[in-house]
Amino acid sequence: MVLNARRRRSPMSLHPTALWVVPVADLGGVARHVLDVAEVGLPGWRLVVMCPEGRLAERLRTAGAAVYATKFGPDAGLPTSVNALRRAIRALRPEVVHTHLAYADVVAVLATRGMAVQLVTTEHGIAADDAVYHGSAWRSRAMAQVHRARLAATNTAIAVSHATKGAMVEKWSPRSEIAVVPNGVDRPDTGSGNGVSAEAVTPRGSGDAAPSVRSGDRVGHGLRVLSLARLSREKRLKDLLHAFAELRNLDPRATLTIAGDGPERAAIVAAVRDMGLGEAVDLPGFLDPAAAMANADVLVQLSVWENCSYALLDAVRAGLGVVATPVGGNPEILPERCLAAADDPRGVADAIVRQADGDERPALAEGWPTRREMSALIVAEYERGNA
Repeated sequence: MVLNARRRRSPMSLHPTALWVVPVADLGGVARHVLDVAEVGLPGWRLVVMCPEGRLAERLRTAGAAVYATKFGPDAGLPTSVNALRRAIRALRPEVVHTHLAYADVVAVLATRGMAVQLVTTEHGIAADDAVYHGSAWRSRAMAQVHRARLAATNTAIAVSHATKGAMVEKWSPRSEIAVVPNGVDRPDTGSGNGVSAEAVTPRGSGDAAPSVRSGDRVGHGLRVLSLARLSREKRLKDLLHAFAELRNLDPRATLTIAGDGPERAAIVAAVRDMGLGEAVDLPGFLDPAAAMANADVLVQLSVWENCSYALLDAVRAGLGVVATPVGGNPEILPERCLAAADDPRGVADAIVRQADGDERPALAEGWPTRREMSALIVAEYERGNA
């Protein structure tokens, strides 16, 4: 039973406390989401982020956010994580425990038994094809049962896209309505400038200016193509290489930068060599996103699935051309002219050429939330769940 949040207050604040529980220490897409909310705040609420000690905790402190850093997450183990969360709840007395990523979701259900807290989850990483994240049928079935059980014990569920919500409903059959709150980004004219890539790079603060919008057609003069993604199989970077080889037939001076790192790095390096693209393809590792986008014309992302890609949002916001697969939440961000099938290399190459034209490049959809609007929508779900 959930008690009315207005009956309880943290001893540290006149505002109700939301404890965000994040089981990762490093920076990535979920960390970007947490940092964005920490920078703009949750209106009317005190935000405390519980996470392992590491780069995320450091960046949160730099942003002035309240951090409860402790041994928590897969590396700490389940019993340690459950006990750590119970200690945090007793110390901070939050009205809301808001979890991010599956590990934290499960730990929170176990840790909050018998506690008068409102349990909220945001789903960032579900795919229509279970093999994207689980790799085997038995593991997919087992995880589906776990997610059904933990959702039944959760008061409020948030999805970052309508596609994410659809996958949750299909796979986990939740008993209550799922809210959709997309990842918020500030428009360039707001001056807050959260133009940051999600997966390959370190998030930047709200004072960073977005790259200026480029225009014109560089085809034949060295079109600059960019990938900002983890070097993993589900990003289909080998398909990108085949599409880039087709593009080189149209523009022999075109170049491709594949920024980021991951388990597929050696395989991608070998593919570049075998395809004879060594002089045109650069794999520099992690890059500053603003600098990378300022030196690119088109960002390409051929993932098997995306929920609400910060890389795409940042590229649109920066004024780049964008080409992506029509999967997950991508069509909610991009118009049809930006979408192409990964297994059609010539189709991807043609889409890249079209996106070299400034008039064809996408803009943020009308009504897409800013970071402050995203935070307000999250708070509205807290209030709805507490009604």
